This record gives sequence, C-alpha cells and structure tokens, in this order.
Amino acid sequence: METRLLLLPLCLCWALSAGGAERSGPPNLLILLMDDMGWGDLGVFGEPSKETPNLDQMAAEGMLFPNFYTANPLCSPSRAALLTGRLPIRNGFYTTNAHARNAYTPQEIVGGIPGSELLLPELLKKAGYVSKIIGKWHLGHRPQFHPLKHGFDEWFGSPNCHFGPYDNKATPNIPVYRDREMIGRYYEDFKINLKTGEANLTQIYLQEALDFISRQQASHQPFFLYWAIDATHAPVYASKQFLGTSQRGLYGDAVREIDDSIGKILKSLQNLGISENTFVFFTSDNGAALISAPKQGGSNGRFLCGKQTTFEGGMREPAIAWWPGHIPAGHVSHQLGNVMDLFTTSLSLAGLQPPSDRQIDGIDLSPAILQGKLIDRPIFYYRGNEMMAVRLGLYKAHYWTWSNSWEQFSQGIDFCPGQNISGVTTHTQEEHTKLPLLFHLGRDPGEKYLISFSSYEYQEVMEQISPKVQLHKETMVPGEPQLNVCDKAVMNWAPPGCEKLGKCLEPPKSNPKKCFWPH
Repeated sequence: METRLLLLPLCLCWALSAGGAERSGPPNLLILLMDDMGWGDLGVFGEPSKETPNLDQMAAEGMLFPNFYTANPLCSPSRAALLTGRLPIRNGFYTTNAHARNAYTPQEIVGGIPGSELLLPELLKKAGYVSKIIGKWHLGHRPQFHPLKHGFDEWFGSPNCHFGPYDNKATPNIPVYRDREMIGRYYEDFKINLKTGEANLTQIYLQEALDFISRQQASHQPFFLYWAIDATHAPVYASKQFLGTSQRGLYGDAVREIDDSIGKILKSLQNLGISENTFVFFTSDNGAALISAPKQGGSNGRFLCGKQTTFEGGMREPAIAWWPGHIPAGHVSHQLGNVMDLFTTSLSLAGLQPPSDRQIDGIDLSPAILQGKLIDRPIFYYRGNEMMAVRLGLYKAHYWTWSNSWEQFSQGIDFCPGQNISGVTTHTQEEHTKLPLLFHLGRDPGEKYLISFSSYEYQEVMEQISPKVQLHKETMVPGEPQLNVCDKAVMNWAPPGCEKLGKCLEPPKSNPKKCFWPH
C-alpha cells in the first residue's frame, strides 16, 4: 500500500519550471548512482549517526522506496542492467565459466557491453537529450565499449574502479578520461592516499556535475546526467575537509561528503530555476560490501548478508525519487522497484517508448511515482547465470542458496559476518528448486524464519510464485556471455590519448584464458 500518497494525474506535458516560466519539452533526468552503499547507510532508513541530512531532506521532499532492488549483487552487471533495462543474463553481463558466479569488468576482461545493446542515452537522443556520465563506467574499458560509443555525449571518469596503485609493469594504473581520451591515471595524476583515505575525487565529480547542469540550463536543451561516483567502494576516500568528521570512521566521511555534494546539486537545480523540470533518482549499484566493513564498508540495516549475495542485504538498495511540483513530498511507496526500471521510466518521462525488438525487464514506474499506483510484478534475483530467488509481494522464495565457498570462507572472506543462518547462508551451492525456501519479508526482513513447507501459507503462496518462475525460465533467452575471457594484453596499457601525455605502456603478448570467478 501507499503511505499518505495523493493521487495525481499522470501527464507527460511538462510545462512549468521552478521559476514559473513556460518551458516546453520533457524533464531533465538525473540518476545518482552510488557504489556499494547499503540500505542502512542513510539516516532516513535508520542509520543511528544521522549523518545524511541532505539525502534525508531529499526523501522528505520526495518519495522513498524501501523495496527497491538491483538486478545483480555486483557492480558491472548492475550498471549494465540499469542502462539497458535488461537483466544481465540477457545483455551479456554474466559468465558461464562456472555455475552462479559473480563476474565483473576488471582490467584484464576482454568483453564489454555488446554493440547490439541499446543504452538509455542513445535512445534519449531521439528526444533531443544531451547526456553525460560522471564517474565509474564499468561496462568495458577497451575503446569500443566506452560511453561515447554508446550514446553519451560527455564523460569524465574512469572505465574501472580506483584500485591501485600498480607498478605499470605487471599491471598498469587505471586511466581517468575526459570524453574519448585519458587525461591521467589514478594515483599518478589523481591522487588517493591509501594511508589517510584522502582524495579530492568527489569534489572534482561534484564540480563536473554543477558545470554540466549550468551549461545545459543555459542551452535550453534537456539533459541526462548519470552521476556514478565511487567513493564508498573500497578503498574508500574523502577530501581533506571531510576526513575525521564522521562517527562512522572513514567510510562515514565518504558518505558525508557524498551527502553534502548531493545537497549542492539539488540546490543548484533550485537556484537555476529548473528543479521542477528535473527528475532526480538516488540509489546504489548493490548492497554494502560487508567483507570490507566496518572501516571500508557500509550497512545493510536489518537485511541478511551483503554485496555478492542474493540475500536482501546484497540486492535491496536505498532509493529516493525527487521532483518538486510533481512528486508529492514526504511519501513512501511500497512499489517493488528495480534499477532496470530507471531505463523504462526515463524513456517514459521523455515521451519515448522502449525498444520493441527485445525483451525489456524494467517497468515504467511513472504511475507509482506520480499517481501512487502499485504495479504487480515479480523481482528476480540473479547471480551469474542462475536465478537464485524471486520476490512476489511480501514473499521471497529461494531456489538456490549460497554465500561463498568453504575455501574462500576459510581464508577470511565472509559476505555475511555475524549472520550465519543454518541451511540458508550456505557455503556450498544448495538447490531448492523442488521445495524453495520461503520467507515473508514484511514479518521477517532478515530472512531468519522459514515458512513451514507443510503450512497452508506455503502452499498458497507457492501456487502464485511457481507459474511466474516457470514462465520466466521458459521464455528466457540468454545473451552471449561477455565476462568469460581474460587477457592481460588488453589491460589499460595504452588508452586513447596516452601519446599526448607520454603515458603509453608496452603491453605483454596476448594470452587469452578463462577468467576465474571464485564466488
């Protein structure tokens, strides 16, 4: 049900700006995608330090989604799903090297987002949008996979995460790009102090956003800004003025700086008079990385486990929609949402239809956001090439369970620290397809109390879930897997623009092989 939600007429005839002047055309679109930020990291979701005043205010002025999910519990597949509106198993961002393995795009990956996939910025061009990505791309670092090859007009950021520093011999440092060419490398030109956690990257990303918004406001063209920053991904970082300011340590410092930056972005929209013509959505790519917590990772609140798993802590994300004058302030929607929905919803707000020549998994959330409607839909939880679980209404059925292997666990790699639940957080892949494990997430958000197989409730619920799972599996046509092959020769040795900077490095001989994905 909807909490205090007013019914508003859904209208795609956008006219008024914040200043009250006529402005024809579709709204600007701003997606704020965090990296490894957990559901429990925001004050509005109960984080006890209450150190996210701007995000909490954004929720007070907009709509909170406590039941919003990612499409995969890992960064690259999640981002591919957001920008294509399709499950990673359809768009190719998965591996078949082993069963139910998480895979992503490290430097040595050969693949990337396929040219056959249609990404959101490419489609928005039909409505006259100018699109920019700021921050982490993570859909392939080789030039043919870059953002400007897939619809974006501008890019400031990196194709990979900010790991390092490397010696530029066995492994090259990761490049930072402006549009089509690198302008430096992490740790060399863009400093990150691993001892103190100091880095100025969030401030740079903030200024890039403010400059782009200002330019687009002056040009009177609608824009799509994808602000995909990575300060909360280990190794976490914050600028000097935020270091040591959080009760939560360095991770909290990073969250506080992000919160402050988002406050400045929203204030800029208001000052420029375009807040009422800009749809803003805040969320994260996957759950908090509990393996890095508490110093380098966040909180998933009451939910089970974290990043890398298909338990709630790995898949359920913080989510806020903000659009003054259109979204009623201070409301909570219990609509089941997914990052893939941002693709379809953005197209709808732009007055466009999604592609009809392929299966689109994201749904249009406009009726939920603007009219308070609830749309019946399942949420499928995938890990690699396997559908692990499904949610329908308040019920979640696990068809497979796995946290990580005993071998990895014995090495101290724990995705569920302090949360061992017998028969659920298993260290071997356990199949439950004949008798799925069923939980009621309203009564039991932590997935601790199994509903008895012999109960009437179990039988009644599974009669509803089973046909949806059967149909989903029968109609699933997987895409060609892009995350199977690795080769050190394709790493960031000589990115475009390296000649101008004198930063080209000699690659080793090509030696492609199967990527190893342990979990």
